Amino acid sequence: MKTLFLVRHAKSSWDDMNLADFDRPLASRGFRDAPEMGRRLASRNIIPDLILSSPANRAFSTATIIARSIDYDLDKIETRQDIYLAGVRTLVNQIQSVSDRVYKLMLFGHNPGFTDLANYLSGSNILNIPTAGIVCIEFNVDKWSVVEKNSGRLNFFDYPKNQGSNI
Repeated sequence: MKTLFLVRHAKSSWDDMNLADFDRPLASRGFRDAPEMGRRLASRNIIPDLILSSPANRAFSTATIIARSIDYDLDKIETRQDIYLAGVRTLVNQIQSVSDRVYKLMLFGHNPGFTDLANYLSGSNILNIPTAGIVCIEFNVDKWSVVEKNSGRLNFFDYPKNQGSNI
């Protein structure tokens, strides 16, 4: 059994219009929502074997905040340039390249790719993963290399404004 957690970066700031998209930091709402989502994961003892993150400031900051909340070693967060603003095929390639010793994989990245990926892998019809939203998909497989379209089952979908956390 393999478990994938897709985490969209928390709300980013648009205060400095001179910043490149890649460099945008989290907004105050992002700094509030990311720890809350980390607490929700921690309350269920969810700790991934591997965290992969887009290197964009807002994604990596979200990964760091949530990693702290779930006691994941910050030095073990890996950044992958290919996750930044990636489409489904690129994201699937990233997942398929993960070592089979990893059972729980957590990715931090961006829309629209993450929403498209969640639907592609699970056959779900999620309209939008909001900022700091988390989708968990389970795969009844032993190898990440066989993860493909409709091969997973949506376990949960949670986001900051979801008052009845369904994790």
